[in-house]
Amino acid sequence: MNRFINPDDLLEQNSKAAEAFQSDRRGFLKSGLALTAALGFWMPDISYASAAAGKAAMGRTLQLTNIHTGEKFRGEYWENGRYLPDAFGNIKSVMRDHRTGERFPIDPRLMDILFVMQHRLDNFQTFEVFSGYRSPATNARLRQVSHGVAARSLHMSGQAIDLNLPGTRLSTVRKTAMSLNAGGVGFYPASDFVHVDTGRVRHW
Repeated sequence: MNRFINPDDLLEQNSKAAEAFQSDRRGFLKSGLALTAALGFWMPDISYASAAAGKAAMGRTLQLTNIHTGEKFRGEYWENGRYLPDAFGNIKSVMRDHRTGERFPIDPRLMDILFVMQHRLDNFQTFEVFSGYRSPATNARLRQVSHGVAARSLHMSGQAIDLNLPGTRLSTVRKTAMSLNAGGVGFYPASDFVHVDTGRVRHW
């Protein structure tokens, strides 16, 4: 039912949420109520092309599969103007650090970027998650064996995901993510994934 949403409106209206997240990021990361903040802080006021489109777009749906654990999330993560706590609890589990089992709140805007990407690509298959949240300890270990791991990786703050989308060429996934100008995009064809994050707009 989500095929009628106007993705450009969602990204434009969500820019205020991005600014709010960046200005409150330190408090967000330190707060013991981080998950509550993540679920209640961003409520984009989306404009729809018509009343029919608005009715059809009451919910936002995603499908995620962690390739390391096989865990899945399938369903709505946003409905009737609010992010769904139960859904984000499941998303946090699917996107946990599979090496340590640690979980961390996931930036809701990251899910919105994926949602818009699927509509741009007209591909509603399951996103395959290579890496979601990454603990500082895991990030440090990975830096010892790879020059491609940033010291201050946004994976450590629940703001990044490494993924692919079966049925779409990886280069097309990258091009679409870059076209949104919604954050960082990295291209790793040798590892078969694209990095997407909610940080400043950049690409590599």
